[in-house]
Amino acid sequence: MGGFRGACTVDLPQSTPTKRAADLGGCIGDDEIQVIDDIRVTTAARTALDIASRQPTDRAVPAIDSLARATRLQAADVELLVDRYRGRNGIRRARATLDLVDAGAESPRETWLRLLIVRSGLPRPRTQIPVLDEYRQLVARVDMGWEDWKIAVEYDGEHHWTDRRQMTRDIRRTEQLGDLGWIVIRVTADDTPATILHRIGTAIARRSSVSAATRARAQLG
Repeated sequence: MGGFRGACTVDLPQSTPTKRAADLGGCIGDDEIQVIDDIRVTTAARTALDIASRQPTDRAVPAIDSLARATRLQAADVELLVDRYRGRNGIRRARATLDLVDAGAESPRETWLRLLIVRSGLPRPRTQIPVLDEYRQLVARVDMGWEDWKIAVEYDGEHHWTDRRQMTRDIRRTEQLGDLGWIVIRVTADDTPATILHRIGTAIARRSSVSAATRARAQLG
């Protein structure tokens, strides 16, 4: 398939039994197979479809996020297979799962955070947003957020707190983003879903009210 760069391994929980292709009627098209190092394997698109149709959503989305990031898998490639196997077992689940996939997630916890936001009913965030300064120089690429509101949501893994150099970089980076008008919400493993959503919701409400006031002044002016 176009854009495939090589083989990659996608880890799934050992406790989850793996079903064979019976879910899709035992059918694998010739264009769903590729040869890597003399071994016949499924293409990234077919692999994504198999994961999406067989695994629970919370396990499938992080795995496919990782697969898409590693192989430059495009949603359109998988959609072609979804249409090909329309009506087969698991395809309805696959459609719902694939709608949540985003190759911008750089870790399973970033995927978890994004899904938490989406499922809460908040606007869907964009991932890997480049933030430029007044000289058009890249200051940061934030995990996810909303450009119009200048709200960034970052997931900080353990190394962000245990690595002193990383912590220093993070502090300076957050200060730079603040100077450019961004609200930065940093999330850690100790934060509860309710707390995370409250912080994000508060930031969006604050920025939304400012935007509404600005539009009102513009109309009056």
